[in-house]
Amino acid sequence: MFPSIRVISRDNGVGLTRDLALMARTLSTAGFPVQRVGFKKGGMQTRLREGGLWVSRALRGRVPLQIFSERVYPRCLPLGQCNVLVPNPEWMLPKWLSYLPDFDRVLCKTRHAERIFRDLGCRTSLVGFTSEDRYDPQVPRQRAFFHLAGRSSAKGTRVLLDAWSQHPQWPLLTVVQNPRTAGVQVRAANIDHRIDYIDEGELRRLQNAHAFHICPSEAEGFGHYLMEAMSVGAVTLTTDGEPMNELVSAQRGILIPPAITQRRRLVSYYHVDVAGIEQAVTTALALPDERLQQIGMQARDYYRNNHEAFVARFRGAVLPLLTGFQAVAEPAA
Repeated sequence: MFPSIRVISRDNGVGLTRDLALMARTLSTAGFPVQRVGFKKGGMQTRLREGGLWVSRALRGRVPLQIFSERVYPRCLPLGQCNVLVPNPEWMLPKWLSYLPDFDRVLCKTRHAERIFRDLGCRTSLVGFTSEDRYDPQVPRQRAFFHLAGRSSAKGTRVLLDAWSQHPQWPLLTVVQNPRTAGVQVRAANIDHRIDYIDEGELRRLQNAHAFHICPSEAEGFGHYLMEAMSVGAVTLTTDGEPMNELVSAQRGILIPPAITQRRRLVSYYHVDVAGIEQAVTTALALPDERLQQIGMQARDYYRNNHEAFVARFRGAVLPLLTGFQAVAEPAA
């Protein structure tokens, strides 16, 4: 079946791959024929895949709607009758800015992103975003801390480990970090520093086993780790900067004041220090069990409400863009 919608991104095996699948699934379950195009790393592979898409255009015409997730592939723009960008502002490269007028609409995951792209002259719609529900009520929960660094170098992992190393009286901190980006393993009685590839079952168990999730992110395109933490009903500690504080508020988590703010391209990066982490952890440890459970319930409620709202907003934003577009065969340009 010829697709009504083509979703395009980099297939990087982590965040972008997850976003690609999520958007395609959200639209296909609403009855839209959706084609997922995930480009692997490597110029030749990308060129060959793009060539195949151009052959499809020559035979069957342009796709009514193309959705570009984070990355802009200029050679693919002529392949769609209508083109939409779903950006992560911190990854918006300067070389892509000149292509913004070629997009009929920019669908934004956060108010932070909407403001940035509206100021750049784009037609924007706030659709939000969502993450996988990681909740498992069968897993016993402990008053311990969890930090999922993954492959990212912008999660504040180093300063977090430094802070914990200075406080041997604090409870256990479990850190999961990808071997490709991790530095030296930190060894301490109250730190379980796992530099390893964790399977999904064990990762989900860890997410549910910890009452506190701490992620002092420097920047986020959306914040999947933050949303997954709230999905399990954890008290989430994160940086008091955009867009992290858009997702996590004082009603459903604890905010860490940044010590330094640096501008990079379109966004600000927020860096916390040991003192900020000490302040937030002290606040977390002082929470009575009743308040801990209350914050966790509010966090999970926020996750569920946000998920339902995203599905409705995303489909609602896409459907009008499809109206009037027909897949008519035409020769390649």
